[in-house]
Amino acid sequence: MQKVIHQKATALPGGKVEIVCPELKAGQTVDVVVRYESGKRGRSIMEILNSGPEHRLFQTAEEVRAYLAREKASWDR
Repeated sequence: MQKVIHQKATALPGGKVEIVCPELKAGQTVDVVVRYESGKRGRSIMEILNSGPEHRLFQTAEEVRAYLAREKASWDR
């Protein structure tokens, strides 16, 4: 059975990270994943969408709703 140990740590000088876990046995193979805050802010979904070509089919949510309503109505014809 696979177990997961989640620990917070502070990077030591030289970028070293030390993990101490009494459950681990000497020579045991482990998988270590390090996640850290990069300090960079990602772009919001609106920034990404607005950076694209200006020829978007819809400009507002209401335009999308109206289009979907017309499409649904056409199914019944």
